[in-house]
Amino acid sequence: MPARSPRVLAALATAAVRNLDVVAAGPAEDDGADFDVALAVGADGTRYVVRAPRRAAAAAALDAEVELLTGLHGLHDPLPFAVPSVAGTLALPDGGRCVVHPELPGHPLDPGTLRPGPGLAASLGTGLAALHQIDGSVFSEAGVPVYDAEEYRRRRLSELDRAAGTGHVPPRLLTRWEALMEDVTHWRFAATPVHGDLVGEHVRTDGAAVTGVTGWVDAKIADPADDFAWLAVGADPDALESVLEAYAHALPEPPDPDLLLRARLAGELALARWLLLGLRIEDPEIVEDARRMLDELAAHADATPLG
Repeated sequence: MPARSPRVLAALATAAVRNLDVVAAGPAEDDGADFDVALAVGADGTRYVVRAPRRAAAAAALDAEVELLTGLHGLHDPLPFAVPSVAGTLALPDGGRCVVHPELPGHPLDPGTLRPGPGLAASLGTGLAALHQIDGSVFSEAGVPVYDAEEYRRRRLSELDRAAGTGHVPPRLLTRWEALMEDVTHWRFAATPVHGDLVGEHVRTDGAAVTGVTGWVDAKIADPADDFAWLAVGADPDALESVLEAYAHALPEPPDPDLLLRARLAGELALARWLLLGLRIEDPEIVEDARRMLDELAAHADATPLG
């Protein structure tokens, strides 16, 4: 379907949220290829994020996210950062619903600017530890996917097979990834609640600490390494080490020894998923972008070993 403009999304927001008077609307941070997203400003100055799914699968994921957010707000021990609080929803004529929530405090976190030591890096590690220790029933009751370690490894292998079938992934990358996925000794982890799509625009910060986390549509019970993937490929190694130190310190038991290895793998596989998405929605620009990044990764693979 054609993308909905910020003006159209603002109109949906006024119908979804009682007494909301939108005085301005504009684009928001991109939320991928599955959602139309806008930022609407109410008469009282409150800034709202408005999201509407473009496809049926995205609509189902957004419904599960709404349920999960309700559960997260009901936690006995709240997370050390804010999560979206749904202000209203509106059923859409073509299926799914529009969801509106106040914008979280802070600004997006660029992993490349993260510095080692106490402060933001430590706040991020502590926050991830808190997330990964949530009672799994909060996630499962929201209807998000649930995997154990072996199921998730096989899911990754299936993803690799689909990527290989496109003919667009350099063979050296396929060999690199398959070797790690076939070695079951790297996949002995305790599945935990994970965000599943941590990237800079989903993590908010005031510069000193993590203030909020948004974009929960890919939440699941799976590999905790997934939530470190964006840092494994985008952060300074010393900064990543500070995050991991704070994370380990906040856990009752040490994380599994292969967490960082799988995080690096997940970061690289994100390019294959980007390729598969582009092919699925028939977007040649996404396909070309993914192919370019995969070729660049293959060219530097020898200099950036996963293990």
